[in-house]
Amino acid sequence: MAPNKPEESAQNVIEQPISIDYDHFINDFSKLRQPSVIRELNKLYSQKTSDMVSLAGGLPNVTTFPFKEIQITLSDDSTISLKEKSLYDALQYIPTQGYPPLLEKLRTLQLKNHRPPCWDNSEVLITPGSQDGLCKAIEMSLSPGEPFIVQHPLYTGTDSILKPYCSDLIPVEQDGNGIIPELLKEELEKRIKNSSDSFTMKKGIPKLLYVNPTGANPTGVILSTERKKEIYKLACKYNLIILEDDPYYYLHFDDTRPVSFLSLDTEGRVLRFDSFSKIMSPGIRLGFVTGPKQLISRIELHVQAGALHACSLSQVIIDSFLEKWGFDGFFEHLESVRKYYKRKKEMMIAAAEKHLTGLAEWNNPTAGMFLWIKVKGLPDTFNLVGNECIKHGVMLVMGHAYSVYKDKPSSYLRACFSLATPEQIEVGMERLAKAIRVEQERYKNSTNSNNAPSKNH
Repeated sequence: MAPNKPEESAQNVIEQPISIDYDHFINDFSKLRQPSVIRELNKLYSQKTSDMVSLAGGLPNVTTFPFKEIQITLSDDSTISLKEKSLYDALQYIPTQGYPPLLEKLRTLQLKNHRPPCWDNSEVLITPGSQDGLCKAIEMSLSPGEPFIVQHPLYTGTDSILKPYCSDLIPVEQDGNGIIPELLKEELEKRIKNSSDSFTMKKGIPKLLYVNPTGANPTGVILSTERKKEIYKLACKYNLIILEDDPYYYLHFDDTRPVSFLSLDTEGRVLRFDSFSKIMSPGIRLGFVTGPKQLISRIELHVQAGALHACSLSQVIIDSFLEKWGFDGFFEHLESVRKYYKRKKEMMIAAAEKHLTGLAEWNNPTAGMFLWIKVKGLPDTFNLVGNECIKHGVMLVMGHAYSVYKDKPSSYLRACFSLATPEQIEVGMERLAKAIRVEQERYKNSTNSNNAPSKNH
């Protein structure tokens, strides 16, 4: 089965002249990182001929490992068996960039899905989860105190990465179609207008834009193709690198797959982060970064200095799975996952309409796992979620968790429909409605009490 095609993408993969000064996007800390000699030798070792004698790398001997075979049964009852050579690879050190057979398959996958215009200058790096790749990319580029553009509301994981940098966050609001380009342009123009000297220009003009374009966490919206084009033009004009964090890419609810920034990237200014967590397993901890070779090789050094490489066993399992099912089987699996989450979304919307009408409002999610709910009559949901909902036996996340304005209230909350059964979704929305009514009454009484005229005695 062929994958459902993006609504629009680059027609041909062509080599584009790369004129970007990538040095501008690498901070002084990252510039000090140098490749490990041993790790570089490991790359050669993975390509060694059968008669090569290696006395170089400190690889432990596989015969001392207490594992003989690993067998995995797949959902179609077929099996993957790791033994001898495949088991050896799964249990041994591998090159930092990734397990070579899987790397080649991921290059093919990205070419099939996105047809990047700058493919000749692109590379793929496998990471211990896509969030680790994002973390390493930010570590490579951002210096403490520098400005950083984020979509708002903001995924909590990204917020956690950014906190130690004490960054000057520039939030750009979203609506039902994602980030609003006009607001992004206003912020960039404001920065340039207020930068009067070279020092301020260096510190005050952002170089990174974070986007979660498909099924954004927590809003569940897809950034429209038209807006992606406008935002990409702004990135070119103001010299930004786009960090395209897209773990929900395959969980879209329309039949047509969204266009990616990578597929529009004619200048080589997109770093795209993909994940196996939502489509295979989060416990397998694998993601991969695609982007300009100059930046991918630098991020690789940050992975090399930490985890050395993503889990060998996980990489060999995913490679064996793709070898077993092929891309057709993989795309069929993706289609079943997409339809599953679409059904769960429809259940959540039906339950919300039944129980929350008049109490709250929400957008119909177009991808992902979440319903972003605005509660009426409450300026803040912190007490509702942290106290009243718990009393009523339902757990959600308060909107304040996704706000960069930590000193301001939020009337939103996030509900996740991925794990709950249809019965639990129904009961959960009913309990939420009861909790909202109690909290609204409490807030109303509190407000009336505060506004009551004082008595003089």
